[in-house]
Amino acid sequence: VVPAALRMNIALPDQLLEGRSAPLGALARDGGTNFVVFSDHAERIELCLFDTSGTRELRRYTLHGPHDGLFHGFLPGVGPGLVYGLRAHGPYQPEAGHRFNANKLLLDPWAREIVGQHHWRPEHCGHSIGHPDGHRSFDTRDNGAFALKARVAAPPAVAPGWHNAPRTPASQLVLYEVHVKGFSQQLPGMPAALRGSYAGLAHPAAIAHFKALGVTTLSLLPVHYHLDEPGLAEQNKVNYWGYNSLGFFCPDPRLASQRDDPADVAAEFRQMVHTLHQHGLEVVLDVVYNHTAEGSELGATLSMRGLDNASWYRAVPEDRSRCDNTTGCGNTVQVAHPRVTQWVLDSLRCWALEYGVDGFRFDLAPVLGRTAHGYDAQAAFFTALRQDPVLSQLHLISESWDAGHGGYQVGRFPAGFLEWNDKFRDSVRLYWLNRPQGPRVGRGEFARRFTASSDLFHHNQRRPSASVNFVAAHDGFTLADVTRYHTKHNLANGEGNRDGRDGEPCADFGVEGPSSDAAINATRARVQRALLATLLLAQGTPMLCAGDEIGKTQSGNNNVWCQDGPIGWLDWASADAGLAAFVSEATALRRAEPALRHDAWFAPDRGAHALRWLAPSGHDMQVDDWHHGGSLAFACLISGGSALLICFNPEPLDIPFTLPAGLWQVVLDSSGELPRQPAPTASAALTVPQRCLLVLKQV
Repeated sequence: VVPAALRMNIALPDQLLEGRSAPLGALARDGGTNFVVFSDHAERIELCLFDTSGTRELRRYTLHGPHDGLFHGFLPGVGPGLVYGLRAHGPYQPEAGHRFNANKLLLDPWAREIVGQHHWRPEHCGHSIGHPDGHRSFDTRDNGAFALKARVAAPPAVAPGWHNAPRTPASQLVLYEVHVKGFSQQLPGMPAALRGSYAGLAHPAAIAHFKALGVTTLSLLPVHYHLDEPGLAEQNKVNYWGYNSLGFFCPDPRLASQRDDPADVAAEFRQMVHTLHQHGLEVVLDVVYNHTAEGSELGATLSMRGLDNASWYRAVPEDRSRCDNTTGCGNTVQVAHPRVTQWVLDSLRCWALEYGVDGFRFDLAPVLGRTAHGYDAQAAFFTALRQDPVLSQLHLISESWDAGHGGYQVGRFPAGFLEWNDKFRDSVRLYWLNRPQGPRVGRGEFARRFTASSDLFHHNQRRPSASVNFVAAHDGFTLADVTRYHTKHNLANGEGNRDGRDGEPCADFGVEGPSSDAAINATRARVQRALLATLLLAQGTPMLCAGDEIGKTQSGNNNVWCQDGPIGWLDWASADAGLAAFVSEATALRRAEPALRHDAWFAPDRGAHALRWLAPSGHDMQVDDWHHGGSLAFACLISGGSALLICFNPEPLDIPFTLPAGLWQVVLDSSGELPRQPAPTASAALTVPQRCLLVLKQV
């Protein structure tokens, strides 16, 4: 909606009233708009109003304050649709961490809507590029004509998705990590106008796949408004994944079917969540509060850096002109600052209440708990998050590592968090790849990961569901490529194959890449199914990476962050329908058997279910069996209710297993070789095929 004062060319008010000092950002209310901006060190902040195109500045007002670090004002007679930016006056002292430069128009960090098109230009930098003083120099050029601007949004309202949320318990979650565009860009039955969009993700063709697959919760790669890094722009590439946010309160228009109006983009996202909820599907967002698109000290002054660099970003202690790079992305957000904590919480509540999402996956999450003394699981942000009446009820998932010293914190997040478990990924891969040469994983390590990694999570009253198990994710090889390649092939990314993880567990089983050898392809298919079965039946919270269920390959590229094309999209034309059907069968078994969703730690003579580990000969595993490196096959027996026997055989040959007493029926066979009727005799030896996970149920 265009504000009346601009639509009818009515003169703007002569004065900015004092208004209120809360909430932060711009809020249309009482026949006008209230503005609040945070800065501990600015001396003066100007509110700059623009025409609806954002190209012509109409008027400037000096905000009132500061009062407790807040600048504020109320502008009567204008409301939703008003386009504005900020200019902050203060010291330019890089050596003290201050980079105020009033020549730079700044985006409101609390912006609900963003207008304009960003192009990297030297004018966006607060320092003068090429100057002998480098990033300590001062640039006098004005970037107002080119800068992104905020637009006042309609007053916030609770999204329909908040009211019809499925509220799936953690013990029943089956996560599906998916890129909005990559999933539907080539999906059959998807209207051309909706391909790659929020609306496309909620189209019946997409929902049909999610429901058939048996997943409960979509974990979306970043959807916050983001920028492509300057280096990518120079190569005519884009940041496909989106881990470079600048607008933390609004969805990225690149993923919308209607992109021109930010209000339409927001409405499409809200409708997507609401529609998915109507079909029992949840939405979790991958959020990036650890760094911003402003980059290092050599980067641009677009928003936070110009408003109060010393408060928003962590600095190198011995040289405060330089950004701490705990993230590996140029800068690190200083979440320990109370106002920055407030900003993160405000953003999260916005997505929960105003968009209806069901939870968050925090990228490089230890950054959120970093203080002057390192990572602290009791940091103020975590305390505030866990007591928040809205946010504490959502799914909170952490990527529990960052790039800084002491950054690996898997298992050390507060109770209430679920955590990505990379030890599950690597150990389960190595067990099933079972390479004669190279690292291997024994029975003990595999058993530990299969039962929710008690060494990491069995403390502070945490449940097994705290372990988010996965065998592949967006970063790294796809599951198909884990069994096709023995090294990464990332030359297409333009970094000389230096990017992406080195030494990722994988094996090609005879020849690298696609093969016409039937035996090699059969082995690869067996290992993929065994890996998927392990993921979906293991204790903990399973996370499936979109495309693994249809055999997606990226031709050995294990870092497609800048590949917005067929290599990054799901290839539905080559989909392995049989593999997808197997995944559906495994998730159905998980739903049907409470023992496979047991969200308590297995303990002798305690709990509804008990677990025994058995050697192939049928006897209970002894110390020597756990440490016997010559054979990796074994089984686990879960009793309580209907007994289940899960047999693991990663060996390249069939192995006989002695079954416990009783009559047993095959209910899942990753090899696809065995009949599904009860065994003819009790306690008989059953031959478990090579490279196979087999589940039997006592009948």
